[in-house]
Parts: sequence; C-alpha cells; structure tokens
Amino acid sequence: MLTIGMGALLIVLGYVLGLYFFDSPTAGLVIAILLWAIMSLVAYFQGDSILLQMHGAKKIRPDDHPRLYNVVEEMKIASGLEAMPAVYVIDDPSLNAFAIGRDPRRASVAITSGLLRKLNRDELQGVIAHEISHVKNRDVLLMAMCSILLGTIVLIAWYGSRFLLFGGAGGRRSSSRGGGQGQIIILIVALVFMILAPIMAQLIYFAISRKREYLADASAALYTRYPEGLAAALEKLGSSTIQLKSANRATAPMYIVNPFRKKGLKASDLSSTHPPLSERIRILRAMGGASFGEYDSAYRQVHQGGEGVIPAGAMAAAAVPLTTRKLEGEAAEPDEVQRARETSDAMWKVSNYRTISCDCGTKVRVPPNFREPQIQCPHCGKPHQL
Repeated sequence: MLTIGMGALLIVLGYVLGLYFFDSPTAGLVIAILLWAIMSLVAYFQGDSILLQMHGAKKIRPDDHPRLYNVVEEMKIASGLEAMPAVYVIDDPSLNAFAIGRDPRRASVAITSGLLRKLNRDELQGVIAHEISHVKNRDVLLMAMCSILLGTIVLIAWYGSRFLLFGGAGGRRSSSRGGGQGQIIILIVALVFMILAPIMAQLIYFAISRKREYLADASAALYTRYPEGLAAALEKLGSSTIQLKSANRATAPMYIVNPFRKKGLKASDLSSTHPPLSERIRILRAMGGASFGEYDSAYRQVHQGGEGVIPAGAMAAAAVPLTTRKLEGEAAEPDEVQRARETSDAMWKVSNYRTISCDCGTKVRVPPNFREPQIQCPHCGKPHQL
C-alpha cells in the first residue's frame, strides 16, 4: 500500500503539471510515466553495476578472503537462496554492508573492509544473513523500484517548480485564457503540490525501508539460529560514527544501518531510513527462539502490545518453532589484529598488487603499474627481480 501511495503521488504530480503547462492532464501523465519507465529500465538492468562501481567495490573470490566467502556460502544454504551471490568488499573504514540485485539468481552482497575487521564470525554471519534475507525477500528489487519512483517525483517537481517560477509557460498559458481566479488557484495548487510531493514521497520511501528492516532482522535470526550474533554486530555498528564516503541519501535505505547516522543507538524519526538500533537490538535479545513467531512476540513485547511486524504470509511459511543454537567455540576465531591483516591482504590481492616475501620477513607490495625490472626491500635493501 505504501508503494501504491508513491505511485499515486507520481500520477497526481504529472496530472497537475500537465493541466498547468499543457492544458492537458494526459500530456503530463505521459511525460511522468515515460520518465519513470526509462529510469526503471536502466535501474533494473544496470543499477547493480552502477552502484557497485560508484562504491569502488572489489569482487572477492573464494581464495581472496576464505572466511567471508565461506560465511556467505553458509547463509546462502541456510536461506535456500537459488544461486550464490557475488561477494564484494568496499575498501572503507566505515562499518556497513548492503545487498543489491534484481532477483535471487543475480545478486551481490557488499561489505566494507572496516566491518570485516571489527566482526567475529558469529557477528559476520548475522550481518550477511540480514543482507541475504533482503535478496530472498525481494527487498532489493522493491527498494530499487521505490527509489526510482522517488527520484522521478523529485526530478519532475524540481524542474516543474523552476519552470513555474522562472519560465514563461505560466504567462503564456495565462494570456491564452485571459487570466482569472481559476488560473491563480491552479498556479497555487501546482506550486504547493510540487513542494509537498517530494517530501511526502521521501517519507513513504523511508517508511517502506523501516518495515523491511524488521523482516530482514527476523530472517537473519532464522537463518543463523543465533539472534545474539546480529545484535552484537548492530552494537558495534552503533558505536561508530565513520560514514561511508560513497553513500548518498537515495541509496541510504539499502544499508544494514543508516550511513548518515550520528553516534548512538536511539536516534530515529520519520525521516530515518531505519528503525532505532537500540530497538532492533532489544527485539533480537528478547527472542526465546529463532523463528518468525518468536521475533513477532519479541517485537510486541518491546512495543508493549499492539500488532506484530512480520507479514502473515511469512509467518505461515515459517511456522515451525526453532531453538537458538549454542555459541560456537572461539578457539580458531581470529582476533581483531588478525582480521585486519586478513582483510588488508585480501584488498591488496583484489587490487592486483604483487606480494614479494623477503628473507628478512618483510612483505613488499608491488603495485600493478610498477614497470621497473627489480625492487628493493625497504628494510634490508635486498633487490628482488620482478
């Protein structure tokens, strides 16, 4: 219903602008729908490539970062996803992740290097499960289409308001009809709607995002059978204020947490892309099991009654109660220093840097554009042939 509301805003905006500029609501509707259709086609077929390139994401193979790739494989199997998502790492110190793709057979999961350094395996499983659930639940396609609706509304309203205020279309139309109170009323209605439509559309867009985040958290608990993993990861995300450099307002709902948040877990309002982190953590830690029913009960407990948040169809499809699993042993778990080294090595490798191991123990990184026949170790001075 929220998505239909955004579509209705686009239709009304096209109608009002067509009535004012062309004396024909049909012309305005055709322009609005045609612009939306073109933008939707580009987003559907090329949107994932454009977004990954915009973030400078590097594709990871199984031998580049085995721990990450293995976790994605585990969550792909747990979720029943049709195909293995492509795995990307964004070289950025911020803590965030997102999923993208038009369908479960062509999807990608991207995670920042900062988050890889901070999370242990159970926490990483929670984050990856959350993102894969967005693919499984078709949220990535829903939010992509909603972002195009929002972008179309903003684009039409911006140009329409500029022509209305500074162009000559209104004056020509007024002279052709002889002016009058009707013309003034239409002008006021058009101007007010062009100001309010983008604001209303953005609030609806954020509301859709918040609703789907709850389902993704519940799905992550279901896939991992360990709600505490995601809860602990969200705590670490909330304690960081480093913002993802390549993020923008239009794509903010795609991330596991709002990339423009301030430090802390509680800040949230109508203009937020995500529910409060503190609330999401409380719900996950109030779960007595790992099923959708347990998440729905925990949600009502945190909100002190009222309606649940999990759609009835999802509840019916996963009605079997599940207990949470026991915490995995920490014996083979790398610490934060080891995780940082593991992540750095992976980023050097996917950036096509060559690694020369010197006898003194130094690892020399050779950039792909280095053209000299040899290179010296910066510590012991030993030359190495390339």
